[in-house]
Amino acid sequence: MVSLGTPDIEALLALNPRVNKNARVVPCTITKEEKLKWKRNANKSCKTCENTYINDFRDVKHTTLSERGALREALRCLKCADAPCQKSCPTQLDIKSFITSIANKNYYGAARQIFSDNPLGLTCGMICPTSDLCVGSCNLYGSEEGPINIGGLQQFATEVFKKMNIRQVVSKEVLMKRNDSHRQPIALLGCGPASISCASFLCRLGYTDVTIYEKNNFIGGLSSSEIPQFRLPYDVVDFEIQLAKDIGVKIVTGRKLHTSDLTLEKLHNEMGFKAVFIGIGWPEPKHDPVFNEVNESNGYYTSKSFLPMVAISSKPGMCYGCKSKRLPSLNGHVIVLGAGDTAMDCATSALRCGANRVTIVLRKSLNTMRAVPEEIETAREERCEFIPYMEPKKVNLKDGRIVSVVFRKTEQDLDGNWYVDDDQTLTLKADYVISAFGSTLGDPQVMKAMSPIKLNRWGCPEVCQTTAATSEPWVFCGGDVAGIAETTVESVNDGKVAAWSIHKYLQGLYGENVGDEPRLPMFFTPIDEVLYFGTNFHFMHLFPYYVIFFTLKLSLQQNIAFPLCFIFVFK
Repeated sequence: MVSLGTPDIEALLALNPRVNKNARVVPCTITKEEKLKWKRNANKSCKTCENTYINDFRDVKHTTLSERGALREALRCLKCADAPCQKSCPTQLDIKSFITSIANKNYYGAARQIFSDNPLGLTCGMICPTSDLCVGSCNLYGSEEGPINIGGLQQFATEVFKKMNIRQVVSKEVLMKRNDSHRQPIALLGCGPASISCASFLCRLGYTDVTIYEKNNFIGGLSSSEIPQFRLPYDVVDFEIQLAKDIGVKIVTGRKLHTSDLTLEKLHNEMGFKAVFIGIGWPEPKHDPVFNEVNESNGYYTSKSFLPMVAISSKPGMCYGCKSKRLPSLNGHVIVLGAGDTAMDCATSALRCGANRVTIVLRKSLNTMRAVPEEIETAREERCEFIPYMEPKKVNLKDGRIVSVVFRKTEQDLDGNWYVDDDQTLTLKADYVISAFGSTLGDPQVMKAMSPIKLNRWGCPEVCQTTAATSEPWVFCGGDVAGIAETTVESVNDGKVAAWSIHKYLQGLYGENVGDEPRLPMFFTPIDEVLYFGTNFHFMHLFPYYVIFFTLKLSLQQNIAFPLCFIFVFK
C-alpha cells in the first residue's frame, strides 16, 4: 500500500519518464555486469556453455501462436482472389478460407475446413515445411512484416478444435447412399500419415470395412517414431488417429508386410481384401561403408535407431508394450552426419540426451541444405555447430569406443560436379556418431511379399504419379515407399489421391461410374447435424428452429462469427 506520506510515492513517481537535463555516464564494466541480470536471450559469451536442454521436451517451434497472436496474424491476410498459398499446398487446403474463419473467431469453421482437406491437419500445422510450400508463395513475402504464419494459424485452429472433444462422423448424405459396394474390405499396410489419410477418406466415402495393419506396437509411423516430442507431441498423433477411428477405421498392430506374415497375395486371395494400399515408408537406414564395422555398443547410431529410442522414452503413452523407456545417455561430443530435417532432429535430440557439444557435418554447402530454415535456425539457437564440405573417410576406435572420425574435403568443379579431395583431411574427436543419410527399402523378404506388383530398380513399387495405382489394379501405393512424397503433408496427399482411386476402382467392380473429377466428402461432426427431426412434430412447429439452423449454417459457410450454437434433439 503506497500512501502520500511515505517515501514510496516518490520512488514510484521517479520511474515516470522525464526530461533529462544531463547525459548519463556509466562505465561499461558496470553495464556488462548489470545486463546479465536482465537478459532474456542466451549469453553468447558464456564461459561454460552449459547444456540447458537435457530432458527438456517442451515446444520450441517459432510458429506457435496464442489466440491474440493468431487473431493479429489472421487480420493481416490479403484474402487473395487467386491465392498462391493454396496452389503451393500439396493437399490444396483452402488457406484463405480458414484464415478468414480465424479472423472472425469461427475456430470450429477454420478447423473443419482444414480437416476436410487434410485429416492430419494438426500434425501438418506443427511440422509442415511451410517456408518451402504455402508461406514461400505468400504475396506478403517481400513486405516489411513478412509472410503470413500459415503453419501457426493452422496449428492454433486445430488445437482449439482438439480441446472441444468433438468426434468425427460420416455425413448423413453419405450414409443414405451406402450399398453393397461400400462393404468391400480394404487393407492398408503401415499406420503412417499416408495410410491414415487414405483410410479416413475411404470411411468418409462410406466404406465400412477399412483395416490398417501396423508392424510396431505403436501407431503413427514416422510421425510417432522419428519426430521428437518437442516438435510433435504424441497426443496430437493419437488425437488424429482417434478421429479416424470415430468413423470406422480399424487398426491392427503387430502385423507386417513380409513373407513370414502378410503378403499381397495372401491379403487378396485368402483374406478376401478387394483393394490394398501400401504405405510402409522406408524402414531401413542408408549406410555408409565407413561405419560397417561399428554399432551402438561402439557409440554409433543411425537416425532409424536413435530417434525411436528418444521418442519411446519421451512421448507419454506412445508405446506401452516396448521394452526400453530410458532416454539414451550421450555424454560428450556428438557428431551428426547429414543435412536434412532428420539430421536436425538428431542433433537437437542429442542435446536433450546429455550431449555437451553437437557438431553437424555435411557433404555440401550450408546454402544447399535440404533441411527447412526453421529447423536449421532451431539447431543454431541451441548451439549446434556446422561444418560443411566434409565426407567421412575413417572412424577410429579405442577400447571398443569411437574416439574420432577422419573426414576428407569435398569440392565442386567448374561444371558443378562434386568430387572428393583426399589431400585435404580433418580429424574430429567424438564420443558418439549419428548418421542421417536417409532411408531405403532393403529387405528382400518385404520385396518378395509385394509380388505380383512390379518393382523399380530400387526395389520399390512402380507407381502412377497421378493415381497412386500400381501394376495390379487392386493395389495402390503412397508415402515414402512410392518415391514421390518427401514430407508428411505430401504423404497425406498421396493417401488422399489413393482414396479416390480406390473408390473409383471398387465402384467400377459394381458397374458404377463415379467420374474422373474427385469429389471427396468434407470433414463432418455432430455440430453439422444441428437438427434431428422426430416424427411427432408438424412442420410449422419447427419453423422457428429452421430460422436458427439456417442462420447458424450461413454463419459457418460465410465465415461470420455466430455467438451461440443451438442443437435441438426431438424424439
